[in-house]
Amino acid sequence: MKVQKRALPVVGAVVFVWIALLGFETTMCCVSTDIIKTTCVPWGSYSSHAMMQAISSLVFVVAYLLPLLLMTFSYSKIVYALKTKVAPSVLRT
Repeated sequence: MKVQKRALPVVGAVVFVWIALLGFETTMCCVSTDIIKTTCVPWGSYSSHAMMQAISSLVFVVAYLLPLLLMTFSYSKIVYALKTKVAPSVLRT
């Protein structure tokens, strides 16, 4: 019972992150998409160089750096918990 009750917030967080990231990417795509000479140019039409840098930086941070940092933090917590709570004799075998 404990595992199922504790897994529910994790599943909810994962679903939220997937939906939030999809919404973020869609928003950033819509901001930088325009019709140029009767051709749709997705992710390539910016009104200024500063806007291009800001959107590119935001996408990099939200889609790559933030998940990487969260995974690193989570796995380090798992390793720390295993090292402190598991008997040394179990780890040697």
